[in-house]
Amino acid sequence: MAWPSSGPTILWEKHVGEGFSAPVKSGGSVIVFYRSPTRAIVLAVQADTGDEIWKFDYETTYRDNYGRGDGPRATPTIADGRVFTFGPTGVLHALNLKTGKRLWRVDTQERFEIGRSFFGVSSSPLVEGELLLLNLGGQPKAGIVALDTKTGKTVWAGTDHDASYSSPTAVTIGGERHALFLTRRGFVDIDPLSGRVRNELRWRAGRGKNHPSVNAAIPLVRDNLVFLSECYGPGAVLLRVGPQSVDQIWTKDRTLSNHYVTSVLHGDHLYGLDGRQEATPDLVCVEFTTGNELWRQRRFGTGSILLAGNDLLVTMESGELRRVAANSKSYKLLQTAKLLEPTVRALPALAGGKLYARDGNRLVCVDLRQQGKSSQQ
Repeated sequence: MAWPSSGPTILWEKHVGEGFSAPVKSGGSVIVFYRSPTRAIVLAVQADTGDEIWKFDYETTYRDNYGRGDGPRATPTIADGRVFTFGPTGVLHALNLKTGKRLWRVDTQERFEIGRSFFGVSSSPLVEGELLLLNLGGQPKAGIVALDTKTGKTVWAGTDHDASYSSPTAVTIGGERHALFLTRRGFVDIDPLSGRVRNELRWRAGRGKNHPSVNAAIPLVRDNLVFLSECYGPGAVLLRVGPQSVDQIWTKDRTLSNHYVTSVLHGDHLYGLDGRQEATPDLVCVEFTTGNELWRQRRFGTGSILLAGNDLLVTMESGELRRVAANSKSYKLLQTAKLLEPTVRALPALAGGKLYARDGNRLVCVDLRQQGKSSQQ
């Protein structure tokens, strides 16, 4: 995964508009969701060349309350030949992956009375079988909902949880499927077919001065162990999830408290950012099963983290790409390269040795296939 000292080669670039929604590669195409300037745009391009395949757009009037950007934040979800996009005002579209033709549209604000959060809808949908699961925060009793992927019709709705910025994930535990959510209130383990809540655990800061807190990192799962993290009080916790129970294995506030960037798991070690985004967080390595800190690189900064073999690829908010050894013994910065312009918050896509990354103006395809000596665990 090492690249030349002059930096990796940018194979192509494409103009896009603002947004923190991540690009997604599917087959020979890359899908990116952005805003420019009064339209929400879903663009499909050839993965090898960047040439446009199709474009779908619709009018949007969303304005961020805090001036942090008016583009979409939720990443498109692709499954069974469909692309599902979730705009910041709660407008959900299902598109044909090959043509971009609209299959159906649901305004979740109208159907479920979702409230306006601090930064708009930011949780990506999860496809589970023929269901589309949403961390929605709707009313009444529509905190989490399931729609039919083919029609957009409501299959079930449940919980009174407000929405967070965390996307759900699904896992098989004890032979049964579990849909795992970190809502604004905390952890929810749901039977995805029926919507029945199996387990709940409050995991967020209390009210008062911490009421504006957010949960954003995605639940990280290995077998029946689930890692959660937030940075407004409770911090990190490792849970053991059973059919009808959830137990805390360890919990720590000042070891690996993720703000909005999800940690990665490599072997028996977690690598992630500890601290608030605006306070220049540390990069930390901890033992997964104990939470014990192994090393800490102070004031590392904020960026999205991908695991590539035995390397961490960190795309910083500044647009710099850092290659860091995923080594539990010590911090080691291997390479850096400037790829994009600030502010970069979208997670890149990595496929076939190519990195697809974006800022508020450009989508780039970067060649990382040059061979070099990789770090060892």
